Amino acid sequence: MSWSWSIQPISSLVTRSALAKPATRPYPVERRTPYARTRGHIEFRIDDCNFCTICAHKCPTLAIQVNKQDKTWAIDHSRCILCGICVEDCREGCITLSPLPCPPMRAKEVLSFRQEHAPPPPRETVAVEPPSRTSEPRRSDNSVSSP
Repeated sequence: MSWSWSIQPISSLVTRSALAKPATRPYPVERRTPYARTRGHIEFRIDDCNFCTICAHKCPTLAIQVNKQDKTWAIDHSRCILCGICVEDCREGCITLSPLPCPPMRAKEVLSFRQEHAPPPPRETVAVEPPSRTSEPRRSDNSVSSP
């Protein structure tokens, strides 16, 4: 039996391919770093928010809804265009623009936050000294001063 081709070039190609670094990134293990000025998604910290509603008034697409009485804050990601105006105008710094991509939306979703009642402030402890036992005469309540 005569072979018109040799097995040696094929085996060297397979060996080189098996030992070389892969041409693509192993995605779940190694993630790509986001490019500079990438607009990822809006992050919100409810603990720092005072519900001033400035972000809701400045939002050009009305994606942010704030209720001051109920202390709720909500964002509709299907309306948000990641313009960053809410981030710039938030006085408390509770809204940030993360460069990491947001997970894909499978349906219209509104992400809402509600601040539960705040715990009471910690009590201040005041040190009180016990009354001193000096030799001051005690005044009796029965003594009436006469004019």
